[in-house]
Amino acid sequence: MSDEVQINIISANRMQSMNTMEKIRLILDDVMNGHIVILEKGLDPMEEAKLIEFTMIQIRNDVFSGIEIQSYPRDQKKSAIGKLFGKDPDSRMTVIGPANRLKSIKKEKDIISALIA
Repeated sequence: MSDEVQINIISANRMQSMNTMEKIRLILDDVMNGHIVILEKGLDPMEEAKLIEFTMIQIRNDVFSGIEIQSYPRDQKKSAIGKLFGKDPDSRMTVIGPANRLKSIKKEKDIISALIA
């Protein structure tokens, strides 16, 4: 694997046009190729759970060690309309990368820090 790191920033518009499996395939293909993926608008909780489930299936000790994923905290405040219709608050920017390349990833209130090796 080279020392270069490719970062793919994926717009919310592109992700909105895809179904859950298309999103997961896009993310996993990029991450398995050693790329860092930044989603303008993160995945919803169900999509994130599916991503983790499919990642676990793909893990092989000598080929793919898994992913690191971090998102800004969700805004816990729901509008009255959101509460009425049970709408989840919008997910926020998410960073996803291969576990063997993201050496340190931490999240503070409004900052996600990643050390890429």
